Amino acid sequence: MIMLRLTLILFLMIPTFVSAGSENNQTDKKYYLYVGAYTESADEGIYVYEFDASTGEIKYLHTVAGVENPSYIAIHGDKNLLLAVNEIMEFQGKKTGALSAFKIEPATGKLTLINQVPSGGGAPCYVSIESDGNFAFVANYMAGNITMFPIARDGALSPYSDLQQHQGSGPVTARQKDPHAHTIILDYNEKFALAADLGTDEVISYAIDEKERKLQKASVFKLKAGSGPRHIAFHPNGKLVYVISELANTITACMYDPNTGSLSEIMTTGTLPDDFKGESYCADIHFSEDGKFLYGSNRGHDSIVIFSVDPKTGKISYVGHFSVEGQWPRNFMIDPTGNFLLVANQRSDNIVVFRIDKNTGKVSSTGHEVKVSKPVCLKMLPKP
Repeated sequence: MIMLRLTLILFLMIPTFVSAGSENNQTDKKYYLYVGAYTESADEGIYVYEFDASTGEIKYLHTVAGVENPSYIAIHGDKNLLLAVNEIMEFQGKKTGALSAFKIEPATGKLTLINQVPSGGGAPCYVSIESDGNFAFVANYMAGNITMFPIARDGALSPYSDLQQHQGSGPVTARQKDPHAHTIILDYNEKFALAADLGTDEVISYAIDEKERKLQKASVFKLKAGSGPRHIAFHPNGKLVYVISELANTITACMYDPNTGSLSEIMTTGTLPDDFKGESYCADIHFSEDGKFLYGSNRGHDSIVIFSVDPKTGKISYVGHFSVEGQWPRNFMIDPTGNFLLVANQRSDNIVVFRIDKNTGKVSSTGHEVKVSKPVCLKMLPKP
C-alpha cells in the first residue's frame, strides 16, 4: 500500500512524462457521475449520471431510491464499491448515523446495497476509503468523533473497529459549543489520517494501525480561534496541506511532515472579496490536476475562489472568483481529465459544469447544467 502511494506521488511530480496521447484517451472517456444529496422522500437517494469528458455534458441515468440523506460518498473503483454516509441522527433505534455500502454494476452504474452499519455518532458528514479498500474512515459531525471501519473482500462493512472522541470547543458559541468532526482524509503514504474539527479549531493527525485496526493520536494543529476548519486538501507533492475554514472564510497553507503527521502554518488568507459584506461560509477545497491552482467554495457569496500555488514555498496567490451559477455551492470536483469543474449547488438544486483553462486556472461556462434536488457530493468512476 505504501509503495502504491509513493508511486503515485512520483507520477504526480513528473507531469512531463505524461504524453498528450494519454490525455486524449482520457478525454474521450465517459464516466459515471454519482451524486450524494439530502433527501426528503423515499423516491430520492443517490443520483447516477453519465459525464462525457469530451464535451462536459451530463445525462441522467437513474436514481438509487430509498437511501436516506446520503450526503457524502466515496468510491473504490477496483472493488466496484461505493460508500455513503447517512447523515441522520437516529439509526436502528440508537442515536447515531449510518454508513452504507453499495456494489457498483460496471455495465450500468447501478448500485446494490450490501449492508449498513451504525456510523458511531450523529450526522456523519464525510467518508474516506484507503487505497487497498480494506478500511473506511468516517467523520461524525454532531458527535464530534471519527470512526474506522474494516471492509470485507465483498465490500461488506464490519462494525467500526475504533472510535476517537474529540474534546473541546471554540469561541463561536452558536457553532462551536462542542466538537464537530467535519473531514477525515489520508495522507499519500496512508500512514496518517487527518481530521478537521470545526468545533475545536483543530486538525488532528492519527497514526493508522491496520493490524490492530486502531487509530492513535499523533499530533494536533491548532488554527486561529473561531476559524471552524471544515475540509482539507493535500497538494499532489504530498508535502503541503491546505485547510479551508467555514466560519472565518479562510484557507490556511501548511507544511506537512509525513514522518510525524504534523502541520506547521505557512500562511492564512481570506476566500472572499474585500468589499463583500454579506453572510458566507466556506465549504470545499480542491487542487487542479497538476497542483498549480487551488479552488475553494463560498456559500453565500456563491462563488469559487481561485489561487495559484507555489509548490516550493506552499504560498498561494489570488487569481480570481467566479460565480457558481447557483446558490450554496457545497461540494465540487475536478473531473479526471482536469478539463472540467463541476459544482453541486445545494439550495438552487443544480449541478453546473465549467471548463478549466489549465494555463490560467480560470474557468468559463460550458452551458451544461442539470437539475437535482439538494446535491451535496460529486464523485466519478470511469465507464468500462
